[in-house]
Amino acid sequence: MSAEQELTGRLALVTGAGRGIGEAVVHALAGRGARVLATDLDAEGVTALEKTYEGRVTARTLDVTDPAAVEELVEEAERTLGPLDIAVNVAGVLRVSPVADLSDEEWAATFAVNTHGVFHVSRSVSRRMAERGSGSIVTVASNAAGIPRTGMAAYAASKAAAVMFTRCLGLEVAPRGVRCNTVSPGSTLTDMQRGMWTAGDEEAAARRVVEGDPSTYRTGIPLGRIADPSDIADAVAFLVSDRARHITMHDLYVDGGATLRA
Repeated sequence: MSAEQELTGRLALVTGAGRGIGEAVVHALAGRGARVLATDLDAEGVTALEKTYEGRVTARTLDVTDPAAVEELVEEAERTLGPLDIAVNVAGVLRVSPVADLSDEEWAATFAVNTHGVFHVSRSVSRRMAERGSGSIVTVASNAAGIPRTGMAAYAASKAAAVMFTRCLGLEVAPRGVRCNTVSPGSTLTDMQRGMWTAGDEEAAARRVVEGDPSTYRTGIPLGRIADPSDIADAVAFLVSDRARHITMHDLYVDGGATLRA
């Protein structure tokens, strides 16, 4: 089967699909033949995807921090679109701050999306997948989950929690034929990445990321480039495909070697 057809007949739920990595995941899955329920807190991006892939992408607004809203959307999707075969947790937020200056509200808001949101979506879809005896869940985490980052304690901790949650879920549902994996990107050219750069020359900012910053204990990127969202999306598409049918509880780093896999 060609790559353009390998997900034909499957229905995927993608959160945080309105832009960045989530948008790229929708393109990757729909481009391989899947039908996609594209969700985001902001309707604009997912509505544009629905128009691009008329008949193949369905757009819905979703607040992943609201467990009732998640359950309602999943129930509606299974009733009107069909059984979910794939779920990809991409929705995420970043609050950059030294711990001493980090507010309770920033900490809670980070975990509400990056960790609780993953729990809400994964719990809802995995129940149904396990009953049917098949399915694949992928959580997009971060290489920050595996290596300390200055100014990113809340983000790194929330992503580390999401990684371990996904692995534990994978262990529980493996006997029922459901696979759960994580993809951990490094620096990727998204609005979130640009938001960490000071205004000015984007090319110079990107070069500093590639070269590293000893003052903040960051290595550079050995492959010499910042990831494109499609690099992450292709890894997700592989993990949800039958080519990865014997892979579960795996954390796939897609960071150009930036963490030296520490």
